[in-house]
Amino acid sequence: MAGTDEESLDDLPPSAKLVFKVLEYNGPLTQKGIVEESMLSARTVRYALERLENIGIVDEDVYFADARQNLYQIDAPQKAEADGGQEATCAE
Repeated sequence: MAGTDEESLDDLPPSAKLVFKVLEYNGPLTQKGIVEESMLSARTVRYALERLENIGIVDEDVYFADARQNLYQIDAPQKAEADGGQEATCAE
């Protein structure tokens, strides 16, 4: 299913790709943090996170500082693949 995840990421709307990149660069964030960093509307971020969760790229955890919010982060295998791709590009 890993091959389909990569294809699914390519097929996502630009807003979902932006949310993925925000999480990739900034690490785990709440939905509010993603809204602030991406400058997208809260509704757009919710939709993008839903799409990313559906294909298994983003994990949702409890935000212990405020249990009313969730903490979103890139799934560990996806982050390793993204980091590996960047290292290969930089090495060239």
